[in-house]
Amino acid sequence: MLPEDWEPIYLEIIEDLNIDRSSDENTARMLKALMMNSDLITDDNIPMKRKATVFGGGDCLEKDILSIAPRGTLIASGSSVGTLRGIGILPDIIVTDLDGEIGPQIETSRSGAVTFMHAHGDNSYLIQKYAQDFLGPIVLTTQSTPDNIVSNYGGFTDGDRAVCIARHFGAKDILLLGFDFDRPAEKQGSDRKIKAKKLWWAKKIIFDHNERGVSIEMPR
Repeated sequence: MLPEDWEPIYLEIIEDLNIDRSSDENTARMLKALMMNSDLITDDNIPMKRKATVFGGGDCLEKDILSIAPRGTLIASGSSVGTLRGIGILPDIIVTDLDGEIGPQIETSRSGAVTFMHAHGDNSYLIQKYAQDFLGPIVLTTQSTPDNIVSNYGGFTDGDRAVCIARHFGAKDILLLGFDFDRPAEKQGSDRKIKAKKLWWAKKIIFDHNERGVSIEMPR
C-alpha cells in the first residue's frame, strides 16, 4: 500500500481511536535517530516470494499451523515469534512495534531475519529500551508521514501491517495463521475494548482494502 492510499484510512483510525498524530511522528523521529547507524536495508533487499504466510498472535496459532502448513516467505507479527520458535519455525521477516515477548524477537533478528520495526505514539519507551538490541537487517516504519529512512507500507497493528508489507513486496497468495478477529488474545495491561477495535480495523485493512490479484486464505 502506498502512503497516499493509506493516509485516508489512517485519518479514520486516528479519529476513531483518538490518536495523536504528532505523537506518532515524534516517536518516528526518535526511532530514526536511535537506529541511524544500524543495519538499515532498502526495498531492493526484502525477501518476498509469490506465496507468503503471515502469522498473527492469536491463541489459535498452533492449531492453525497444524491445520495448514506454512508456505512461502514466513512473516511473523512480533507477538507470534516466541510461539513459532517454540515449535521450530524461524520467520524470514518480523513485523513488530516491540510489544509482547521481546527476547525471541531479538534472537530471531540476530539469526538474520529482516525486522520491520514500527514507531507509534505509545511505544517510545519500548523503542528506547529494546530497538538497538536488534542486530539483524532492519526497516524502520511509521503509520504517519514517511521519509527517506522511515517507510510507510500501510497497516495499524503488527498483523495487518505484515499483510500490507507482504502485498507491497509482491506476495500474491497470502496465508493467514493465528488470526482471530473476534476474540482478542489476553495481554497484561491491555484494554479489551480498545483491542477489539484494533482487530476490527485490522480485518478491514486486510480484506476491505485488499489489492486486485491478491488471494488471502485463512483456516476455516
